[in-house]
Amino acid sequence: MIAETLAGIALVKSAVEGIKSAINTANNISDIASHIDNLFEGEKQIQKKRANKSNVGIGDQFGINSVAQEVIDARLAQEQIQEMKTLVDLRFGHGTWQGIVEERAKRIREAKEAKAAARREAIKRHNEMMEAIKNGAIIVGVILTTIVLFTFLAIFI
Repeated sequence: MIAETLAGIALVKSAVEGIKSAINTANNISDIASHIDNLFEGEKQIQKKRANKSNVGIGDQFGINSVAQEVIDARLAQEQIQEMKTLVDLRFGHGTWQGIVEERAKRIREAKEAKAAARREAIKRHNEMMEAIKNGAIIVGVILTTIVLFTFLAIFI
């Protein structure tokens, strides 16, 4: 768990360093896109670590050190994101960062919707297959019953 937070913080810091070093020479936003992705991923890891308490003991979960570290890490990440927002907007024009955030949210939403649609489709195919198997079993049962009945009648008649 601590490694997850450290990885998140390290990712945020390395992304910030990458953006700062490339922002003045970047010709367009794609020149720093990978750093921005890393920034968001690091922040996501920090938030995930804060939210995920299922594998943590009570002492670790509510300990002052743990709570303080999580709050400070989250605030540091938010400060870094705000600083990068300012840098990107200054370099590429006002609203660029907001456009990036909105497009990212749109893509995440679309990916979730596509995943949900694929899951619904898989469930639908599974249910159709189960229905076909059930129908096939009924048909086989009827045929076997008919054969047994005719055989029984042929023997005793």
